[in-house]
Amino acid sequence: MLSSWSDAAEQLIAALLGGGPELNLDELAEEAGLEPEFAQRYWQLMGLPVTDPSAREFTHEDANALRHLAQESSREGLDDRTMGTLIRSVGHSTERLSLWHFEALVDHVVRRDGVSDPEARLKVAQEMSRLAPALEKQLVHAWRRQMAALVGRQAVEFGAGVRRDSVARAEGGELPLPRAVGFADIVSFTRLTAQLGASEFAEFIQTFETRARDIVTANGGRVVKTVGDALLFIADDVVTGADVALSLASADEADMAVAGYAGRPVRVSLVWGRVLSRFGDVFGPSVNLASRLTDQAAPSTVLMDQVTAHRLVNNPRFAQTTLEPREVAGLGVLTPVRLDWARAPEAH
Repeated sequence: MLSSWSDAAEQLIAALLGGGPELNLDELAEEAGLEPEFAQRYWQLMGLPVTDPSAREFTHEDANALRHLAQESSREGLDDRTMGTLIRSVGHSTERLSLWHFEALVDHVVRRDGVSDPEARLKVAQEMSRLAPALEKQLVHAWRRQMAALVGRQAVEFGAGVRRDSVARAEGGELPLPRAVGFADIVSFTRLTAQLGASEFAEFIQTFETRARDIVTANGGRVVKTVGDALLFIADDVVTGADVALSLASADEADMAVAGYAGRPVRVSLVWGRVLSRFGDVFGPSVNLASRLTDQAAPSTVLMDQVTAHRLVNNPRFAQTTLEPREVAGLGVLTPVRLDWARAPEAH
């Protein structure tokens, strides 16, 4: 088994990186025309720290990538802070993506071939060089589509004559982006997962995230991230955010397709406010408030704050119920408002 893993790793490195590792850190930097400190910092930002600069761990393809990056950075006049952010974002995203791809394929091989998890991992490693070109093309295409979609949304929001107040407020020190944010939290997650075996637990997590993402996307929102048993979503306007939140809360067992879980599986929050977007995440008081409101929500319900409720009060599609004030740690006394459909969702 060890020799098989060793062979698989060597073959994959050669296939993906254009040959085996031949260069140490100084040789890598020299071939790229850069200082060793720059090369070492690059790998650190990528999440691949250099533990032994004298070890021959780098390929000529690595040198080409470094040289091209440095040339583009110089041409565009990018400072160290910007370059660091760009490199770190690629490293963080691709680390997660690689793991996600690998684990998805392991699960596939276990189910397809009826083998154990360790055996499936070796099979995936052995087959990855054949699968990699298709995954790589999909990655590039997906990035292009996502960037085009992002710029399209920005054009609508910040185009001439549109939301000039947002620009003025941002210049005045306020957070730049008005957004609806919310969390969807799995009810009784700890108790439920304690009853599941490893394969059932993996199926539960994958199914919940897939179904929840489908619901968010279908209703016009976007998933920012998943955090343990919760999903953070965002929408560009409060009505879209309300549609997302209520659709998540009203999803029943069949919608979520979570085996062994009876009833509706999430409680949801919705808050309208200004946020800061960084590192593929969103930050701001509204995000913190949404997190706390989720803790207060009953299963299959959506809770809002008063500000968000005011923005929806005249919309005939929604109904509101003001709840009793309560003390919330770190935020003081809050008076949550429950959001509901004014009529059955099927009528929408």
